[in-house]
Amino acid sequence: MTLLTIRIEKIGLKDARQCIDPYITVSVRDLNGIDLTPVQDTPVASRKEDTYVHFNVDIELQNHSAAIFFEFKHYKPKKRFNSTKCFAFMEMDEIKPGPIVIELYKKPTDFKRKKLQLLTKKPLYLHLHQTLHKE
Repeated sequence: MTLLTIRIEKIGLKDARQCIDPYITVSVRDLNGIDLTPVQDTPVASRKEDTYVHFNVDIELQNHSAAIFFEFKHYKPKKRFNSTKCFAFMEMDEIKPGPIVIELYKKPTDFKRKKLQLLTKKPLYLHLHQTLHKE
């Protein structure tokens, strides 16, 4: 079994400074959108600057034949709940050691990956760093 450590470094958003208590929910899903592992939430972001929300947090996952989803969530005080702003995902063929930058898509999260719409035309992405561990 291969273990994967993903460092969630930062996410680029045009309104990054306005996000309240932002965090990322990480899940591993098959082609039908079914969870294959327990869902993990990051701690609230470590800092916000310009167009980036910084996390610098590691998530550990077992390698499955599935996609890894990252849902960016933040608190909306007027509605009093956490809302998904956008999402990103990686397919298994994108899992390799080193840095990776992945595109952001508009909500709602499409776990089946059928109707994907980019969040923006601007060069704003989710920045990750992957480490593979053999057991």
